[in-house]
Amino acid sequence: MFKRFMKKLVAWLDPKLDKYRGKAPKFVPKDFAEFVDVLRRTPKDILSEKDREKIAAVMSFDSKKVKDLMIPKDQMVFVHDKDFLGPLMLDKLYKSGFTHFPVVDSKEHVVGIIHTEALNTLEIKKTDRASKYMQKTTSYLHVGDTLPFVVEEIDRTSSFYFLVLNDKDELAGFLTVEMILRYLLGENVV
Repeated sequence: MFKRFMKKLVAWLDPKLDKYRGKAPKFVPKDFAEFVDVLRRTPKDILSEKDREKIAAVMSFDSKKVKDLMIPKDQMVFVHDKDFLGPLMLDKLYKSGFTHFPVVDSKEHVVGIIHTEALNTLEIKKTDRASKYMQKTTSYLHVGDTLPFVVEEIDRTSSFYFLVLNDKDELAGFLTVEMILRYLLGENVV
């Protein structure tokens, strides 16, 4: 995978460097260290800082862990299954900026997920409870899982939202496909 990526990257980068070369033959890095050296020496008017960050993100993708990108539990917004989805609750959810919300029962166990799409497309009454709109299937990852494993899980489960568990199988946070894409592309992808 790295060799294929290197060939594509060099094929893209090499023509941009031609105007700085004489008649010397084209350079192809022999190893990772030479590749990094080429990136460092490439003028910023050819390869912007943003492009460098994207390349670095792709290069480190295999070694990144879920814990490096996830939103920690203390920043999550939870909904109780018995909560009414009145104007105050909906306002709280929308203002959080998140698109998925774990639904917990009276014992604080996650029993499902509410996606804002469910709240946008249905006519919600002030007397409707959160449990009516939740998706009961949830997908889980562990903090130590690698991003390539997450890609496999996305493919296997068709899920775009994952609750993240720590080494004691306690809730540690969440991770979304959007967060992975934002990491790779360095921009909003919604």
